[in-house]
Amino acid sequence: MSDTFLHTSIEYLKGVGPDRGQALKEELGIRTFKDLLEHYPFRYVDRTKVWTIAEVLQAEEQEVQLVVQLKDVQEVSGKGKRLVAVASDGRHQLELIWFKGLQWISKRLHREQRYVIFGKPSRFLNRLNFVHPEIEALPPGVQFKGKGLQPVYSTTEKLSNKGLASAGIARLTAELISHSQLSVPEHLPAHWRAQYDWPELQLALQQIHHPSSQELLHLSRERLKFDEFFFLQLHMLRQKIQVQRAYKGWIFEKVGERFHQFYQEALPFDLTEAQKRVMREIRADMGSGKQMNRLLQGDVGSGKTVIALMSMLLAADNGHQACLMAPTEILATQHYHSLRELLDPLNLPIRLLTGSTKTAERKEIHEALQNGSLPFLVGTHALLEETVQFKSLGLAVIDEQHRFGVAQRARLWKKNETPPHVLVMTATPIPRTLAMSVHGDLDVSVIDELPPGRKPIQTVYKSERRRLEVIGFLKKEIAKGRQVYIVYPLIEESSKLDYKNLMEGFDHVQQMFPRPDYEVAIVHGRMKPEEKDMEMQRFASGICQILVATTVIEVGVNVPNASVMLIESAERFGLSQLHQLRGRVGRGAEQSYCILMSGEKLSKEAKARIDTMVRTQDGFEIAEEDLRLRGPGDLLGTQQSGQLALKLGSLIYDGPIVQLAREKALALLQHDPDLQKFPEIIQAFKERYGTKVNWGRIS
Repeated sequence: MSDTFLHTSIEYLKGVGPDRGQALKEELGIRTFKDLLEHYPFRYVDRTKVWTIAEVLQAEEQEVQLVVQLKDVQEVSGKGKRLVAVASDGRHQLELIWFKGLQWISKRLHREQRYVIFGKPSRFLNRLNFVHPEIEALPPGVQFKGKGLQPVYSTTEKLSNKGLASAGIARLTAELISHSQLSVPEHLPAHWRAQYDWPELQLALQQIHHPSSQELLHLSRERLKFDEFFFLQLHMLRQKIQVQRAYKGWIFEKVGERFHQFYQEALPFDLTEAQKRVMREIRADMGSGKQMNRLLQGDVGSGKTVIALMSMLLAADNGHQACLMAPTEILATQHYHSLRELLDPLNLPIRLLTGSTKTAERKEIHEALQNGSLPFLVGTHALLEETVQFKSLGLAVIDEQHRFGVAQRARLWKKNETPPHVLVMTATPIPRTLAMSVHGDLDVSVIDELPPGRKPIQTVYKSERRRLEVIGFLKKEIAKGRQVYIVYPLIEESSKLDYKNLMEGFDHVQQMFPRPDYEVAIVHGRMKPEEKDMEMQRFASGICQILVATTVIEVGVNVPNASVMLIESAERFGLSQLHQLRGRVGRGAEQSYCILMSGEKLSKEAKARIDTMVRTQDGFEIAEEDLRLRGPGDLLGTQQSGQLALKLGSLIYDGPIVQLAREKALALLQHDPDLQKFPEIIQAFKERYGTKVNWGRIS
């Protein structure tokens, strides 16, 4: 929409003016005619049908529209005054009732006059009535055929007070879309539109505000959603191509001695077919001469760490170093111990670098990295420090990448003139539509198969009144030699309250499981790292049978002997958090359990989350449900959700359109990377993503 008319200040639209214009800017961010065009209705009231009273009596629809003649009007006293009108459609009667604005309403009501009424019907003493209906007089002789689909817009109290409630905004959009100077340039190729019966952009915008039919509204909404997703995909795929062309990656030509030795002698189990498929994808990337940027998704316990190590061994076999970066010290330490154990038979050195690493040890690590004698390094954000320099970093593995900003990840690239291959891992399954829209610049691999021999974790829900039964079950499991996690919520906004709950819970657990029969450890965010590590070690070594903790153990704790995860106040956790916590058990050969506990009263959303957890262990199904319940903004966090900027499209419900948009954008860029044949698309792209976009940079 590059036309100057569309960039006219909103105050110059008929019916706005300076005062309303300022309010629209402040309240809804509507500054220009274009902004108003893109302030879409969030629903429509269907006023195409004119009902008879007999139909309403049978159907009891939510909102209906009727044409009636007024027979009687009277003010009734009693428990407060009310205005009651009796109306008829010629065969049946109904009542119209008002409790407020009686004087103003009564002046508009005239016996024997015909009216269009609209509202929600109800029954009182078996009589049909409408309380505070919308009402509009019909001139004599006029044949009323309905009002069509009426748009409903989001607005605010301040705007409503200035006459810009939903109906007021609808008048403004009607004024704009019928303006003689309105000219919205089309950017989609005509054969695309013909393929899906989509209207031209200007007609689609007119129809989404004031539709002439359900069918045209549906096609217009579909076309505008496609536009949103198409430009989003174009933006990300363009970045991907730009990176691939600008950064030539190391070429890992050989699968060498270290990789083969590990695969044949040290691999503790056979790889699943899913792991083998992912390994083939990674090897193809690393040998292509382009920098790898791959997202590896896999549920808790699916074997991502082994894939990461085998990729690191490929780097070593080709004369390069590799690092693994994790978001927390606990998780980095866990990775370090896991990798060191796997590497022991190969006699290959690996070191750990975190904020707690002593100065002398840091110096050793820095020297070994620079002279190339240290092939593998595991660490936290400490890896990003300027002082950490590699001789030749060939691969950077980043775990739980949603906890790192883009700028932080990019700092790893600058460790070399040739940027390392990047493998991003997450144990938080991401729904396909979200992965395509948020990580569209990454290639995606999925480990969708758990290693053989893993028993499904039994998940149950228990309310507070079943607590003694739960305590008895925990004692039975401990008597078998097993260990137990008990997790309490910790939410920043009320950390003091939560800390109190945690400590009270800890005291209660100690009373239920007294010494010397039981030992209880505790871990929470207020503890010093060394205290945390000591308590974790007591639990991991089997000295303590119970670990009371907050969500600091959500990732990075691996105690195969722990068979029960008890989550207190489960209603306060998000679905992905519950799934992550459940993944802390089920790591050994024994049957494991996850117990979700809550108070007696549950909200509808909390019940839906708990029902999902009890029903399935499929991380991707859980992620889809989480997306449906919470929306993409919540899942991504505020920093990333801003990328999406979707006004109409939904990642939850519009998966097929997201897929189509990606396919079209990819085909277009493969055929014409600089879009030289599509100047209209370049112009529309610049409108959305700024005029500084330089298409020539990607060639």
